[in-house]
Amino acid sequence: MLSTQTSEIRSEISSSALHSSNVEAGWQRQGKLWSNLKELCDVLRIPFSPAHTDDELLFQHVQFKTGQRIHTIGQPFDTLYVVHSGFLKTVLIDEFGNEQVLSFPMKGDLFGVDGIHTKRYASEAVALSNCDLILLPFKKLTALGRSHVEFEHAIYSVMSRELVREQAMVSMLGALSAEARVARFLVNLSERYAEMGYSSKLFNLRMTRHEIGSYLGLTLETVSRTLSAFNEIGLITVDQRSIGIKDLEALRTLRRLPPSSSRAKQVGKASKQATTPSSDRPASDWGQLATA
Repeated sequence: MLSTQTSEIRSEISSSALHSSNVEAGWQRQGKLWSNLKELCDVLRIPFSPAHTDDELLFQHVQFKTGQRIHTIGQPFDTLYVVHSGFLKTVLIDEFGNEQVLSFPMKGDLFGVDGIHTKRYASEAVALSNCDLILLPFKKLTALGRSHVEFEHAIYSVMSRELVREQAMVSMLGALSAEARVARFLVNLSERYAEMGYSSKLFNLRMTRHEIGSYLGLTLETVSRTLSAFNEIGLITVDQRSIGIKDLEALRTLRRLPPSSSRAKQVGKASKQATTPSSDRPASDWGQLATA
C-alpha cells in the first residue's frame, strides 16, 4: 500500500511542478532535482525516524530566478513550499498596487500555508535571489501523514513555528520604537543565518531598505537613517547591503537611540579614546545610552 502511495505522491509532485511553471515561465531545471524524506526533514529541522525510510519517496525541487513569482494572490492552492536555498518575500497587494511585506522566507522555512483555508493563496511569494524550492503537494502530503504520523506532527510544528514568528512580529510592531524594530530585525536575521550555518556577524541583506520598512511598518527613510545611526555609534558596520554586527547584545536590548546631539558627543568621545592608551580609557557606555 505504501508503494502505491509513493507512486501517487511522485505523480502529484510532478504535476504540481508543471502547474508552478505556468505561473511564471522560465524556471530552471538545474542543480538538485529530488530530495528524500530524510533530506526534507533535515532542511525543515524536524526529527526523522529511520523506520520511515523509503528510497522511492522523493520530493521534487524547482528553481526560480531573482524576481520570479512562485505563486500569486488568488491562485488555486495545491502546494506548500520549503526553501532549500535562497531568499524570498511574501506580500499582500492592495487595489492600488501597494505591497505589504509579510515575511522573508529563507532556508528551512515553509510557506504557502495561507492557501489551506480558502483553497487559494492569500499572498504572493517572490524570489529575492535565485532560489531552490522543494514542492510539497498538499493532497499527497495529507496522505503521507496517515502513514507517517510522526512526520505529520512535525509538519504541524513547523507551521506553528511560522505562526509564532508572525505573532512575535505583530507584538513588536505595537510595542517597540522604530529604532528598536530595526535592531530586532537585525538580531533576528543574525540568529537565522546562524541556524543555517552561515556567519551571524557578517551577512548581506537580500531585501531592499524599502522592503524592510514595509515589513517593519516604517518608511524607507527611517530604515536608512536608523542603519546609519547604528553604524555611527558602532553597533554595526554598513557597506551598501553588507551588514557587520559589532554589538549583538546592545541591539537585542535597545529600546531607542539617544538624541543625535548626544550621539555626536559620544562619537567625539570615542574618537578621543581611540588615541588614548587602553589602560587610561573608561569603559564604553554605548549600551547604557542605547537601552536608557
